[in-house]
Amino acid sequence: MRQKTALIPTLRSVAEAEMISHQLLLRAGFIRQVAAGVYTYLPLAQRVLNKISTIVREEMDRIGSQELLMPALNPAELWQESGRYDTYGPELVKLQDRHDRRFILGPTHEETITDLVRNAVNTYKKLPMTLYQIQTKFRDEKRPRSGLLRGREFIMKDAYSFHADRESLDEIYQDMYQAYVNIFTRCGLEFGSVEADSGSIGGKGTHEFMVFSEAGEDKIAICTSCDYSANIEMAEIVIDETSSANDETVAPIEKIHTPNIKTIDQLATFLQVGPNALVKTLLFIVDEQPVMVLVRGDHEVNEVKVKNIMEASTCFMADEQTIRNVTGASPGSLGPVNVKEKITILADQALRGFAQWHIGANQDDYHFLHAVEGRDFEVSKYADLRTIEEGDKCPRCGGIIRFQKGVEVGHIFKLGTKYSDAMKGTFLDANGREQMYIMGCYGIGISRTLSAVVEQHHDEGGIIWPEAISPYAVHLIAVNMKDETQRNLAEKLYKDLLHAGVEVLFDDRPERAGVKFKDADLIGIPKRIVVGSKATENLIELKSRRSGESQEVNADQILTLIQK
Repeated sequence: MRQKTALIPTLRSVAEAEMISHQLLLRAGFIRQVAAGVYTYLPLAQRVLNKISTIVREEMDRIGSQELLMPALNPAELWQESGRYDTYGPELVKLQDRHDRRFILGPTHEETITDLVRNAVNTYKKLPMTLYQIQTKFRDEKRPRSGLLRGREFIMKDAYSFHADRESLDEIYQDMYQAYVNIFTRCGLEFGSVEADSGSIGGKGTHEFMVFSEAGEDKIAICTSCDYSANIEMAEIVIDETSSANDETVAPIEKIHTPNIKTIDQLATFLQVGPNALVKTLLFIVDEQPVMVLVRGDHEVNEVKVKNIMEASTCFMADEQTIRNVTGASPGSLGPVNVKEKITILADQALRGFAQWHIGANQDDYHFLHAVEGRDFEVSKYADLRTIEEGDKCPRCGGIIRFQKGVEVGHIFKLGTKYSDAMKGTFLDANGREQMYIMGCYGIGISRTLSAVVEQHHDEGGIIWPEAISPYAVHLIAVNMKDETQRNLAEKLYKDLLHAGVEVLFDDRPERAGVKFKDADLIGIPKRIVVGSKATENLIELKSRRSGESQEVNADQILTLIQK
């Protein structure tokens, strides 16, 4: 491709971008924003996306998956059938056609694929079957940011497997896991797989594939002694009974005045105790029902764990008016004693060792001291409800947990019969009996992977593409196109490279050498051929974008060197 006519609008700076991948993809002429969270992929980006997609297709096909393409526009009835139309959340893009029929723009396609298979595959003889697509998805993010890392419209590979038994699902899950390892390795990424929450997709058993980056929005809990790793939403807590025990002599419950005390730190100062001696109370709305959650004062409630313990579809913090309606108090004075309504009360496992609890009195500006579980109130269930912290013990080996930031690029799930149960997806087994499909689903963010690669592969000059997914293999630069010798040698090399099947971007622009070199660093093609003043001697420069090392070679040798 001749750069003189190529659409590569490079920029020296961008004001609106914070993430380095967002900045560099804008500056290097790969993307342009159309609206918040919506981007046009310019030709360079499209070439990278095509190469990532090719790698994905090769690895999917290698394990027997079949590619298809489903519509982005889906009838709402399918999502109503599964129950997700009302529970997916505000990220679901809903619309109506001219006949007032309701549709959604697909953020994922579990319903559509289940509908397809239940009408096309009715015998165990066709199972297992894995189908996948590469398609644009839509999610109405509240705050789209970070360029391609969190947008409203993005490109995704989503695959779905159908099975007659759990053993088959386990086998395909492992095949898919290995395929993902192969894909991200081939894309040149440093990544890890972590235990994760299934979120709105549902199912039991899931892993996220995380690209390690300080730009990541996800925190990963990693053991310093073994291979345990998990998203902090799911990381298990090892309870240390001795550290949480409260050995003070049990006294009668005492109500005290705590004027203007709104936070645990304020209460700890007022009572002259540490936050770990107090109990924090929060109210959540779980599947439209209030649930009170209690944790130690120095711990944070993990909303995902609350949702999973309750086996709920939705879980969110109650607003102040709801809190007052349920408890009669404002958020800073909540507690489990004398709750106005009979509600579920969950307590974190770290509170089991507390002989007496210092806790809100459900009356503004008042707290209870020496409350006793079983005497003054009842806990419905103890469970692991808090978020893991750095320095906590590993749940596998007892080692120390550290945090690492990451960008999620892939997610695999064991769905079980969540969708086949809801949508009556059945087949006939070997005995002629009707059974529900057992399902798995597997996603990769194609456009997000592109951005994650840039987060890991760049320097102060710009992007450094791994060879497997670089938009071009070679960047050919003629330093001075007005010089006949340079121009003729560069044109010859361009034709020779194309004839040999080498992907080459030829900078034939009438620009200064400094501009060309800066743009070349910014775009980040792995190999650079520079035709300059020594063209009269048939000598050119071959330079590595990654190492910066260069060598002077005879132009007649360049094809051999490039092909090596």
